Amino acid sequence: IDEIEALSSIYGEDWCVVDEDEKIYCIKISDCLDQPKWTLCLQVILPPGYPTAEPPIYQLNAPWLRGQDYVQLANSLEEIYLQNLGESILYLWVEKIREVLIEKAQSSEPVPYPPTNFVKSPRLDSASWKLRTEALFTAQHNVQAEINTTDRNRDEELPPIHHGNPITDRRSTFQAHLAPVVTPRQVSR
Repeated sequence: IDEIEALSSIYGEDWCVVDEDEKIYCIKISDCLDQPKWTLCLQVILPPGYPTAEPPIYQLNAPWLRGQDYVQLANSLEEIYLQNLGESILYLWVEKIREVLIEKAQSSEPVPYPPTNFVKSPRLDSASWKLRTEALFTAQHNVQAEINTTDRNRDEELPPIHHGNPITDRRSTFQAHLAPVVTPRQVSR
């Protein structure tokens, strides 16, 4: 609660509460305050075990954020989480994203799309949030599929996969599979 109040105070109108009960938040991050060249929207869901036992579930949204840019930023956020296990990390994530955007603005790289004007959305009902979330995760899946096709030839150690004992209940069989992963590429592979 303290972290959310602090972020709300620090980021003002750029901080949006999507659903207080479900702990779903959104923040617009840009490379500068006056006339941003690069912007990105970070949406987070804080699970019940955050910050001590579970990381935030997040979605990065920007029309320019694709392929390797997405992977590098996602890996940076995951690294921050791993370096600060059990601690609140949203502020660190926002500042890392801002750092990346500032680097992009200072590079000679042209903006591929006009900056997006994020509008502070009203509180969404659960059905609207579900549709919006499904669309966002479908888009993320499509980007990840693009990444996977370009990264297939890279050698990366696959984690061991542990298989649980099958359980049969009323003509249905269930079996758990577990693998420790540290990169998005390992998840997809």
